[in-house]
Formats: sequence, structure tokens, C-alpha cells
Amino acid sequence: MTTNRPARVAEEFRHELGAILARGGLKDPRVTGFVTLTGAKMAPDLKEITVYLSIHAEEKERERTLEGLRAAATFLQREVSRNLRLRYTPHLRFVYDESVARGDRIERLLKEAKAKDAGAPPKEDE
Repeated sequence: MTTNRPARVAEEFRHELGAILARGGLKDPRVTGFVTLTGAKMAPDLKEITVYLSIHAEEKERERTLEGLRAAATFLQREVSRNLRLRYTPHLRFVYDESVARGDRIERLLKEAKAKDAGAPPKEDE
């Protein structure tokens, strides 16, 4: 049986981090946007984790929120590790995941195109 321990630990870490953020465990006033953790990738030696996130807010607020999360990374990694009981506390790194914003933009453009087509006069057969 093969197991992918880094992937399992990354998922547990992401889940626990999400729970801490959801219950308001971070008091930084810069963190105001709605944060969604979209994924996590753990290094094979379990000493570094990259957490991908999406922030639903305007660009300035998104930048401030990401800045606040990065400033609180040490606190958050300690809180998560305390709950997961890991031998080593992995170094936490946040990366903004643009795929959600890109998907929202594509969806909005498709809706606009559909609305424009619906309002256009029907084409005559040539």
C-alpha cells in the first residue's frame, strides 16, 4: 500500500487553518476580505507548506488581506501545528490563487455575451 503522507498532511493542515480562520482566530485588521483556501502543497520532508487561497474583495483590500495573512503566518503555523501535533512545524507560505478570479471573470464575460445575443435582433437566413 502506497501512501502520500505529504498530501495527507497538507490537506489536514489546510482544513485546520481554514477552521482557525473561520472562527476568527486572527485579529489582524488588514484581513477583511472573504478568504477561501483552495489548496495546499507540502514539501516531501514536511518542513514547508504552501497554501493557495482566493480572496473575494477589491484589489486593494485583497492585497491588504494577503499582507495581513503573510504577517500572521508564524502565528498561524504554530496554532495549526499545536492542533495537528506534528513533529516539526512546517514553514507556512501563502500564495494567491488567481484561478477563481479568472473563472469568475470568464463566467461574467459569458453572461454578458449571452445577454447581448438575447437582445440582438434575430439573424435572417442568407
